[in-house]
Amino acid sequence: MALVIAGLGNPGKEYEKTRHNAGRSAVSLLAKQGEFTEFVFNKTMNALLSKGFIESEAATLVLPETMMNLSGKAVAALVKNPKAAKNLLVVHDDLDLPLGTIKMTFGRGSGGHKGVESIMRAIKTKEFARLRIGISAAGKKHQAKKVQGEEKVIKLVIGKWKPSEEAALKKTLKKAAEAARLFVVEGIEKATTFANTR
Repeated sequence: MALVIAGLGNPGKEYEKTRHNAGRSAVSLLAKQGEFTEFVFNKTMNALLSKGFIESEAATLVLPETMMNLSGKAVAALVKNPKAAKNLLVVHDDLDLPLGTIKMTFGRGSGGHKGVESIMRAIKTKEFARLRIGISAAGKKHQAKKVQGEEKVIKLVIGKWKPSEEAALKKTLKKAAEAARLFVVEGIEKATTFANTR
């Protein structure tokens, strides 16, 4: 059974370099590194799809073309039951982690992430792997600086990366793509160890 890797974000040019699209950017990078077909729009799923191989393992990459909070529909078209969800990796941005940090988790709650919530509702399980990419400024002790108030959160999330963050972002996306590659080739344990080591 082919593995499914979903990169969450918002479609369209205006969202391209925003923090909320970190997951989408990481999966696009993964596509360039492996042997994948061009992303093709699938009308039924309302998503961009690319099929291919990472080493000799088959994988399908999905970039939902809906707004973030409707991501579930695209994923549910490929992941039809809880058993299939074990072969799913969802890559998304995370406000609770500082830029430069990625974390792999399995079977956890959504942490308030609307895209993840949408997927959990659509596939009726939370038993799948997630790769969280930190998008917040770093505070003390490598913790994310907390942003208070819904308006400020939205502004940060759909805001563009600052030029001063570009280098750290590039490194982080590379690490995220590598963690996703390990998930496909070596399995979740190796990928988790790699992702969760600073």
